[in-house]
Amino acid sequence: MSAPDGPVGTERSLGQLVSAASKEMSELVHDEIALVKAQLTQDVKRGAIGSAAFIAATAVLIFSLPMLSFALAYGIRTWSGWNMAICFVLSFAANVLVAGLLAWIGVIYAKKAARGKGPQKAAAAAKETAAVLGNVKPHPRAVAPAGALELEAGERADAVARSTS
Repeated sequence: MSAPDGPVGTERSLGQLVSAASKEMSELVHDEIALVKAQLTQDVKRGAIGSAAFIAATAVLIFSLPMLSFALAYGIRTWSGWNMAICFVLSFAANVLVAGLLAWIGVIYAKKAARGKGPQKAAAAAKETAAVLGNVKPHPRAVAPAGALELEAGERADAVARSTS
């Protein structure tokens, strides 16, 4: 809780306490929402990288097959003197290997995005906060004697700052 808003020695009313508690609860909810947004943004970025790798694998397989197949097949034929059909099959196998490597990278990033568990962490933190706040009971305050709050002439009372945690 924070220090009283009024002069030293005066107690805050129940309405002021409820207002302060609802304001702090609202700030807590806003902070929890900001945390969820940050975690979801990180998971979406990982998912986007994985998707981009899958798209790159598909593009490589589709667009490079004709040129790479012909160039590789003729290169194998020149190097080995094998039949052209075998050279084209080997060329296709090399293209499939490259696409498989890119797809494997995509799978790795997709698994990282799935393991992020950002929303689950934020939901667990929100549930924990709600459980703690649901079990809070007010602490009894010691009643001071009637004359204890009065100050003698010239004395100065310092307010005590209270932590919110």
